[in-house]
Amino acid sequence: MAYLAILSLGEGRRAGFAAVAGIALGLFTIGIAAAFGVAALVASSNIAYQTLRWGGVFYLLWLAWDGWNTEKETAPERTNGHAYGEKFFKRGLVTNLLNPKAAIFYIAVLPSFVNASASLLNQTITLTIVYVCIATFIHSFIVLLAGTARQFFENPEQIIIVRRVLSLMLICVALWFAVSTAGGVS
Repeated sequence: MAYLAILSLGEGRRAGFAAVAGIALGLFTIGIAAAFGVAALVASSNIAYQTLRWGGVFYLLWLAWDGWNTEKETAPERTNGHAYGEKFFKRGLVTNLLNPKAAIFYIAVLPSFVNASASLLNQTITLTIVYVCIATFIHSFIVLLAGTARQFFENPEQIIIVRRVLSLMLICVALWFAVSTAGGVS
């Protein structure tokens, strides 16, 4: 969420919504993988879990660095709308695919909403779709708020300060993520 705020403040709503689409696809992909048991395999393998855990931590730190960096994008990238949006879509997707907590959510929380006497696969896919829709709504709201706040920062120096504060918050999230996931899956 901090990444979406940084992105929308610095690059605008278009970049934020592209990232939201990538995040939604990542959540959906993990949900479908969980429905077929892949998330349980990751949760049961310490090597796979730790790889995802540390990949997620380092990726969040890289996003914080990118948010801190105030250099402007190159002109060709900004004028090519497809490539520009694709860049942020991919970042959103990777952010969620490297998040073992998303997989753990599907393993730990989703089953409590499943009726054992009905089709497990259909229920899991339905619940995944509902979860992705709710998360996408919340993420879109963050993009709208940050994108709207962007217009109040007419001075580029103000945007730099806000981006750096949000980048520091993203570093805190990365550190929290590293600590909170240290125990692995029990």
